Amino acid sequence: MERRATFRTPLLPWLLVLPQLLIIFVFFYWPTGEAFVWAFTLEQPWGGGREWVGWQNFFEVFNSAHYWSSVKVSIVYAVGTSILAIGAALLLALFVDREVRGSRHWRVALIWPYAIAAPAIGMIFRFVFDARAGIFSVLNTISPNAWDPSLNGTHAMLMLILAGAWQLVAYNFVFFLAGLQSIPRALTEAAAMDGAGPMRRMRDIQVPLLAPTFFFLLVINLTDSFTNSFGLVDIMTAGGPARATDLMVYKIYADGFKGLDYSGAAAQSIVLMGLMVLLTFVQFRFVERKMHYR
Repeated sequence: MERRATFRTPLLPWLLVLPQLLIIFVFFYWPTGEAFVWAFTLEQPWGGGREWVGWQNFFEVFNSAHYWSSVKVSIVYAVGTSILAIGAALLLALFVDREVRGSRHWRVALIWPYAIAAPAIGMIFRFVFDARAGIFSVLNTISPNAWDPSLNGTHAMLMLILAGAWQLVAYNFVFFLAGLQSIPRALTEAAAMDGAGPMRRMRDIQVPLLAPTFFFLLVINLTDSFTNSFGLVDIMTAGGPARATDLMVYKIYADGFKGLDYSGAAAQSIVLMGLMVLLTFVQFRFVERKMHYR
């Protein structure tokens, strides 16, 4: 028998959802609508009206070498961060899932890092990887200028990828651990009785059954790397050196708030939003519907 909630007046349910609707409208739909308007107009930096220019802002964005360089480094960052974060989280979840002494305490400890804000993570990693006072400064005592993220773009990108991956490991760990605990224990116990060791059970039973979780986290990590990396970039590298870490989300901020190119920044934000919509479509269309086991 299906039970449905009933209200005495038809106005009550709308009043209950009104605060959430207002938050969504003010902080999502309104800014998105303004970005669409600015992307097709020439917005004056200090006000004074706007001029309709159609697709001109998009043409300028796609013809900019700096923008395509930003796209390239964003892809490198997203792929590197996702692979490293997913691999580390899967390894930790596989080891913590075993019922050994202290495993429950390790589970709680590995979840905590996700509660740390990105600017705080950026400050910590910036100090750790500092070429003069950080832990990695030992490399410069062995070989001069062996490590300097403030001058070497490759070093700066590596530092940023490690910080971004560390930020996402805890989030991925929760999903992998939940996926491991949903696997029937009868499967692993039967494999153990047949003589399969822990590594063999991980490789042939647990990891294949985690395929839906893996592909879900891959899309989520890629999306997060493209959109939520601003705090790390702003604190750690500010897009440098020489635009080596000028990710798409940071370039939007730099062009809009520093360069006062509101229209160009709005066009870039529309392109980034389209990329996120595409990744979300892939997730719902291919990952969640086709990756399942009976």
